[in-house]
This record gives sequence, structure tokens and C-alpha cells, in this order.
Amino acid sequence: MVTNEQVRNLMKLIQKEKTLSIAAAKAGMDEKTARKYRRAGKLPTEMAKPHIWRTRKDPFAQVWPWVAEKLKGNPGLEAKTLFEALQRDYPGRFPDGQLRTLQRHIKAWRATEGPSKEIFFTQVYRPGQWSSSDFTSLNKLGITIAGQPFNHLIYHFVLPYSNWETGTICYSESFESLSQGIQDAFWKLGGVTKYHRTDSLSAAVKNLSNPKEFTQRYNALANHYGFQAVKTQPGRPNENGDVEQRHHRLKRALDQSLTLRGSRDFADIQEYQQFLDKMYDQLNINRQKRFQEELSVLRQLPLRRLEDFQELNVKVSQGSIIRVRHNVYSVHSRLVGEKVKVRVYADHLEVWYGQRKVDHFPRLRGENKARIDYRHIIDCLIKKPGAFSNYCYRSCLFPSSQFRMAYDWLNGNMSPNKAVREYLEILQLAAKETELGVNDALRSLITQGLPLTVNLIKKVLEPDNQIISATEIQVDQVDLSDYDQLYKNGKEICNDGQE
Repeated sequence: MVTNEQVRNLMKLIQKEKTLSIAAAKAGMDEKTARKYRRAGKLPTEMAKPHIWRTRKDPFAQVWPWVAEKLKGNPGLEAKTLFEALQRDYPGRFPDGQLRTLQRHIKAWRATEGPSKEIFFTQVYRPGQWSSSDFTSLNKLGITIAGQPFNHLIYHFVLPYSNWETGTICYSESFESLSQGIQDAFWKLGGVTKYHRTDSLSAAVKNLSNPKEFTQRYNALANHYGFQAVKTQPGRPNENGDVEQRHHRLKRALDQSLTLRGSRDFADIQEYQQFLDKMYDQLNINRQKRFQEELSVLRQLPLRRLEDFQELNVKVSQGSIIRVRHNVYSVHSRLVGEKVKVRVYADHLEVWYGQRKVDHFPRLRGENKARIDYRHIIDCLIKKPGAFSNYCYRSCLFPSSQFRMAYDWLNGNMSPNKAVREYLEILQLAAKETELGVNDALRSLITQGLPLTVNLIKKVLEPDNQIISATEIQVDQVDLSDYDQLYKNGKEICNDGQE
């Protein structure tokens, strides 16, 4: 086969040699072949004809109209699905080895006759003009706080021009989480971008029950900081592609950092947030050149932060509870019938009455959950002990497993009514003294096998009494040579059986 290099050499030799025969011989080809390329004036690759003819019969020629019809009706159908349908309709006609042939046919059909594909248009960003944010879940990373699984999200903030990023821990895609996250990012950044893009967050930007409420609050946030709010179209996360791509890389970097750390457990949330902040700083080290360009053109921050909570007016029910965002919380019984103001933050609630904060507690995640503090209702409940047995939130009145064990012991050793009164007195004691002290006293009595009565608990709590520490379990080291002996004996028995 004549190569392009041979033909180029031939053209040079024709100019030097006396005859075509000599030039062809030196170029390494036949004189007839040399004459053909001299006449054409083209290289072999330029004269080659594309291979468009089939070398074997198409096994799908007769059924292709059916395949094409199915693809036009539903372009998402996979070749394997159609191939299996053909095998069912034509038993023995299409062996498994012909699947690849059908896949090539369908691929060619999609490229020449199929529907248009989505195009992603590369964007050009200018320094300090744009910022983007979105929520992403980190549950799959297996992070724990004090040994307990920590299900959470990250509010992820990114500057598309420099890829500078930061983030805030949160628990839901609420407006409070959005407000806290974006304000934390702007104040850490030291300025404000002209535009800020988010997804169409159903919980943060819109509210199905009141479509205007959250939009107005988000607009108020944008007006306070002076940025123009931009949202992607519903179901189009690619429009916020910069932060979506950073999600993937952030999770990969975080996974590697946790692996290098050797543990995914943190003592508390503050330690975990410090770990995240350190990782953000490390990721941003190599982005400083472009980041400095952004800093020089960012808009100034306002004089103060905007409050990142929602204030609700709620009436305390006769059950000494309030309902906030589809969840139930108890407040002190002295507030029954009063109207209180509840400030809803991303991770906690504050209860205000008469310009005074009277209580605060963690915010429940999800819906239809309850947080009942026995301290709020015990004084009233002890006067109505009959209400305890069928109380709809009774499960909340067992602060720990020790209290539950005490209630079960009382039920097994006293009449039901007396057991309830005794347990409620234990709860009242925990409210007046300390829950931890009563819990340790119960643990001590259970360890010693003593009655779990309120009078005995009071005696244990007296300063002169020493509470037994938690039982320590010690497992002796196993001598592995014993297993070697067992293995040897078992092998001998097995061999004897074979013989």
C-alpha cells in the first residue's frame, strides 16, 4: 500500500530523475502506480473513497421500521429494551451477540434523525458581578457528632469567576437557612456581588400556601444588600451549573479530608464547622489571583446584617403548647392562653413575651413532630395524674432510658395509679433538682437492684451519699492459641472420618 510519504518523495524525484521509471523505483513503487499519482496530483488519503457499503447483510433490515417507530414515539428507549422485545417476538432469530449491532444502529439514528439534544452554553463572567448558591446534602459522607449520625445540608456559596467558595451548616431548605447562609457568605467575603443566582427553592423563595410571602422576604433581603436576585427555571439545575459542579468537587474534597483525618466523628457542631471553614480556606488558596480581582469591584456591605429569623404571633393552647411550622413545642404553663412572639431561626426558636425572651429551644426538623419539656407541665400534671396514661405526648416525658426503666419498674411493683403518681413525683424532683442528678441516682439504684421510689432517690441525692459510677465492662484478651488447638483437633477428627 502506497503511503503519503512515498508519493511526496515521488514528486520530488520526478523533478530530479531523467525518467519516471527511475523516480518510481527510488520512491519504492511500480511505474504504473507512479504514473497514476502523477496524473492525479493527489495523495493516497485524498484519493481514498469512504467505506459506505455493507460487508455483511443487516440482520435488522426487516424489523428496523418497527424499531424506528418506537424510537420516534419515545426517544429515551434503550437499545437493550428494544432488543429483548425483538427476541420475544422473533424467538431464535436474534442471538445475544447481535445486541451491539442494534446499539450502533440506534446510535446512528439518534445522531442523524433523532431529536435535538440539550446544549450547554459556556458563560463568560466578569469579576465581582455574579455569585451563586444552592443547598446540598452531605448525609452520604457518614459524618457523626459525638457518635450520633448527623443528617444535615450545606448552604453552598460560590463566585463563578474565581471559584471562591464558602458554606454554612443547615438542616432544611428554609428561608431562614438561605438568609443566614447568604449573609454569612457576604460578610466573610467583605462585599456584595451585583447579581446572585439561586435555584427555584420551593421552601425558601416560594411558598405554596402563600406565594407572595417568601418572595417578599427574599426581595427585602436582596434590597438590603443591594444585589439583583436571579432564579433558575424550575427543573433546570444546569442553569446554576457553576455551584452544581462545585457541589460534586466539594463533596469529593471533603470525603478525602475526612479519610485523611482518620475519623468522621466530631465532638460538637462547632468543631465540625471549624473543620469545614479550614477546608474552604485550603480550597481557596489557589484562587487568590482572580479573587483579588473580584474584591476590588465588590459592592459595599450594609451597616448591619438583616435579621435572619421570621417572627410569628402564636397563642399558647390549653395544653401549654404552641404550633410552629407544622410542629408542636411546649412552653411554661404560666403562658397558657397568652399570645407570644416566636422567632424562627434556621436551627432554633426563641419565645418572647412582653419584649422579653422567656424561652429558647432547638428547632425540630421535618413536620408533625413534638418537643414537650416535662418541666413546663409537671406542676399541673402532678395535680392531674390520671391524664398521664393517655397523654398523646407521653413518650416525650421520659428524658432518658433510666426514667423509662423506672416507670416500667413502678408499673410492675405497684398499682397503676400509684405507679403514675410515683413517677410524676420523680419527674418533679428532676425539674426542681437536676435531671442529671436524678438520672444518676436511678442508674445507681438499678445497678444495686434497689426499689426505684422517689424517697430512696432523695436519699441518694443527699450530699453524704456517694453515687456508684457507671458500670465499666472489661473484656479479657483472648488467647488465640486456643483456636489453633481447636482447629488442629477438628482437622484430626475430619481426617479420621474420611479414613
